Amino acid sequence: MTITAPRVLAFLASVAAFAAFAAPAQADGEVNIYSSRHYDTDERLYSDFTDQTGIEVNRIEGNADELIERLKAEGANSPADVFITVDAGRIWRADEAGLLAPVESDVLSERVPEALRHPDGHWFGVSTRARVIFYDKDTVSEPPQTYADLADPKYKGQVCARSSSNIYMLSLLASQIAHNGEDAAKAWAQGLKDNLARDPQGGDTDQLRAVASGECTIALANTYYFVRAITGDVEGLSDAVDRIGVIFPDQDGNGAHVNISGVALAANAPNRENAIQFMEYLTSESAQSYFANGNNEYPVVDGVEANSAVEGLGDFEADDLNLSELGKNQARAQEIYNEVGYK
Repeated sequence: MTITAPRVLAFLASVAAFAAFAAPAQADGEVNIYSSRHYDTDERLYSDFTDQTGIEVNRIEGNADELIERLKAEGANSPADVFITVDAGRIWRADEAGLLAPVESDVLSERVPEALRHPDGHWFGVSTRARVIFYDKDTVSEPPQTYADLADPKYKGQVCARSSSNIYMLSLLASQIAHNGEDAAKAWAQGLKDNLARDPQGGDTDQLRAVASGECTIALANTYYFVRAITGDVEGLSDAVDRIGVIFPDQDGNGAHVNISGVALAANAPNRENAIQFMEYLTSESAQSYFANGNNEYPVVDGVEANSAVEGLGDFEADDLNLSELGKNQARAQEIYNEVGYK
C-alpha cells in the first residue's frame, strides 16, 4: 500500500490525540469514562461529581459494541477507568471479553439490589427501565396481561416489536429461556413472529408511533420512551398518549422484565480509587434523582422515587431474575429467533 503524506499526517494526529487523552490518566484527581449512554441530562451527573470530589471527569461516548472493541484494542494501555452501558446483555459481553474488574464495595453491595448486580461484583445496575406492553385502548378490549399472551393467536396481525438483533429483544427472550427453558422460549418466539403486524423495524418510539397511527394495536417498548411522549413533544406520539394503555406483564407470575444502565470498573483502570468513588457516587441520592428526572428511569436505590410521570404509569412487581442470566442466554436467544425466522 502506498503511504501518502496525508496518511502519515492522519496517523500522527490519531497518535497525538490518544496520547493527549491517555497521558493525564495517571494524574491524581481524574477519572476516564467510556460510556454508551447518550443523554444530555447526564451532564449534571459528571459536573456534580466533580463539584463534590474535585475529581475531573474525562469521557468518551459511543456505541457500546464500538467501545468494547476499543477496550480490546487498547489492552493494558487503555486509559479507561469506568465502562457505562445500557442493557445487562451488553455489559455481560464486556465482562466475557475480560475487560472488567471485580469491585468489592459495601456501598454498592448495600445500595444495589442483588438481582441488579453481578454476583461477583463485575458490574452494578445504576438505573432501571421496564419492558412492558402498550396497546390501543380504543380497539383492544382485552389486552395481553403476560409476555406469553403476546404469542396467543387471538392477537394475530396486531403486534409491533423490534428486530431480533436488538439487545432489548435478545434480553427479553433470554429471560424467557432462563424462566421457562429453551423449548418454551422457542414456542413463544414463533408465536410472537406469527402475531406481528409488520416486519420488525425501528426503535422503541417507532413501535409506539405504530400504535398511535393504527399500524398495530399492541407493542413492546421500554417505559421511558413512553414517558418522554407524556412529558415532552414527540412527533407522531405525544398527541396520542391518552389512548395508549400500559400493561406491566406477569404480575401474577415472574413480574415485569426489567433491565439496567450498568457501570463497571475497567480491567486496566489507571485511576482505580477514583473509578470506584465515581461508581459509588452513581448510587447516591442525588445521582439517582438525576437518572429518575433526567431520563425518566427508575432508581435502583430503595427510598429514591421515580419522577411523577413515571410513577403515574403505576406500581408493579419486577422480575427478580439476576440479570447476569440475560447475558448467559443471549447467544441462544439469537439462535432461537433465527430458527423461527424472526428477522
